[in-house]
Amino acid sequence: MSENNTNLLVGPNDKVGLAESGFLGLQHVLAMDIYVPPIILAGMMSMSLSGQMGLLQSTFLAAGIGTILQTYVFMKMPVSQGPSFVPLGAAAGVVLASGGVNGNGMGTLIGSLLVGAVILIIMGATGIFQKIINKLVPALVGGTIITCVGLSLIPSALNDNIFEASGNINNNMILATVTALTLLVAVGISMRFPSVKRFFRTGSIILALAVGTIVSTMMGLFDWKTVADASWVSLPQQTVFHYGIHFSLSAIVTFIIIYAVITTETTGTWFAMGAVTNHKISSKQWNMGIIGEGISCLVAALLGTTPVTGYSTNAGVITITGVASKRVFFFAGLWFIILGFFSKVAAFLAAIPAPVIGGVFAIICVTIMLNGLNVIRRLNTTDRDIYIIGLPIILTLALVLLPNSVIKESPQLLQYLLGSPIAIAAITAILLNILMPSPHNKMQSI
Repeated sequence: MSENNTNLLVGPNDKVGLAESGFLGLQHVLAMDIYVPPIILAGMMSMSLSGQMGLLQSTFLAAGIGTILQTYVFMKMPVSQGPSFVPLGAAAGVVLASGGVNGNGMGTLIGSLLVGAVILIIMGATGIFQKIINKLVPALVGGTIITCVGLSLIPSALNDNIFEASGNINNNMILATVTALTLLVAVGISMRFPSVKRFFRTGSIILALAVGTIVSTMMGLFDWKTVADASWVSLPQQTVFHYGIHFSLSAIVTFIIIYAVITTETTGTWFAMGAVTNHKISSKQWNMGIIGEGISCLVAALLGTTPVTGYSTNAGVITITGVASKRVFFFAGLWFIILGFFSKVAAFLAAIPAPVIGGVFAIICVTIMLNGLNVIRRLNTTDRDIYIIGLPIILTLALVLLPNSVIKESPQLLQYLLGSPIAIAAITAILLNILMPSPHNKMQSI
């Protein structure tokens, strides 16, 4: 049983059998849809099909290496790494402005990513990052950030994966509904029948995705051709050895800003994971975590892909399944590495219809949001705290609903921030907590 939280079946340091760990690790991989950002980026940069698959391979490998390093060496928490959506526009812009994929574009992108990653490592090694967190992010702010993380993801789960996904919207809604209902039924069975609780709760997500995939196949919506056409095994080709390294001051400045934004998002992810596992993150963990984040991004850059950072989805998966074992996350990392070499398996995962993922993803997002509200609920809030909690939530919704045309017409720096509701929410909560007078003048730690 869990050592920390009665809601968990398995705690972070509890042992899980190898076969079960492999199964549950795959479940995390299936729930993360990390193949989406590289596919979007490849389209933005007009990459060939081989270039797209190479970018996908590099992303899987970087995510796997980063996940294992963070879980067992640096953060030492159940943390999974994956590609952030935040840098996509800037990455495509740098590449296209520097000669494109076939010119010095990718080399310039890699150079700017390497500099940003080194800065993250320095922040952790010198202890600067932990001091910033302790000073600026008490429990109230941390809980608000967690809430906004989940809230900001819900519209994406519904719009991008269901309502606005390719295909007939009615079919999309049917697939999402079937998948979500399967998940709820599995969780309901685990609550109603204690003898099968472990199987149905821990396997609820993969059961839901399996049923969704079967139904999509029956409806003729699963693209088996892309799976059949993919090779079984291939080595990543588009790495730093292929593109080289080039340095551009403007690109470096751009990605220093990008790293600041995605680090703010990662902080929210770590808070969410700490809340789910009922674990208080120590000062050493903050510093080691940001070193691990920097090294993960360094590995990603050398492999020729965008930064891999802490993924918030996994906190929701833990809430649903009740399993927070670090061994499971090791296997998730191992699965990512396998996917980096076995192209046909990666093609299969990429072929799962978006509504199937969306049906599970929407529920996962809600659990993350509720974990943030649970952190806030345990605090003795005052009148000022209502605004510190409420305004970031309003801004999160506003930015999610903000038309893309408004974002595109904004200055470049503002575009990065407007494209990250979590970063704006976190900055707002931190500033309000500093500027609004506190009647108690106390800082509670999350």
